[in-house]
Amino acid sequence: MEKVIKELEEAGADMIHFDIEDGVFVPVMNLGPKMIKNLRHLTDLPFDVHLMMVQPEWIIPVLAEYGVDRLSVHYEACPYPRRTLKKIHDNGMKAGLAFNPGTPIPDLRFCLDYLSFIVLLTTEPEEWAGEYLPTVLDKMRENKPKYDGIEWVVDGGVGARNIHEIYTFGADTVVSGRAVFENNTIAKNLKEMKEKSIGR
Repeated sequence: MEKVIKELEEAGADMIHFDIEDGVFVPVMNLGPKMIKNLRHLTDLPFDVHLMMVQPEWIIPVLAEYGVDRLSVHYEACPYPRRTLKKIHDNGMKAGLAFNPGTPIPDLRFCLDYLSFIVLLTTEPEEWAGEYLPTVLDKMRENKPKYDGIEWVVDGGVGARNIHEIYTFGADTVVSGRAVFENNTIAKNLKEMKEKSIGR
C-alpha cells in the first residue's frame, strides 16, 4: 500500500479516496478504519472517505481522529441527515451526502449550513464492476444551479472514455478506481484522464 500511495502521489492524484462498507447497507465489506489510520502518515494528500453503511454516526469521530479530511454518508442511510452532517462538520471534516443512482435529489436547503459536497454514484453500489449509468448525470445538471458553492462529485465507472462528458455535465470532482489501476500503469492512466478532462 505504501508503494501504491507514493505512486499515486507522484502521478498527480489530488486526494486518496476510500470506501468503507458494512455488509449491511451494501452486501460487501471492504477496507476498515484501521487501514486509514495505518496509511495516514504516508502522505499529505487529503483522505476522502465514502461510508456505505447504516448508522454511520458512531464512526465519525474515529475517522476524524485518524486524519480523514472529507467524509460522505449516504442520504439513504441517514434519517436525520442535517444532524449527521453537523457531526462530521463539528469533528473538523468536510461533510458530504452520497446518493445511489436511483435516489432523486431532495430539497437540501435545510442541510446547507454543514453540507460541503454531494456525491452522485454512477454505478450501483452493490454490483462489483457495475455498469456505468450516464443518465445519473442529469440529476447534477438539474440540481447544481440550486446550490451555489456546493461541490459535485461523480463516483463510479469513471475513466478516460467518459471523464470529459462527466465534467461537461457539471462535475467539480471525480472519483476513479479501476481505471486508475488498469494494467498497473497508474501514472499513464492518470495522465490520460487529466488530459481528457481539460477544457471541461
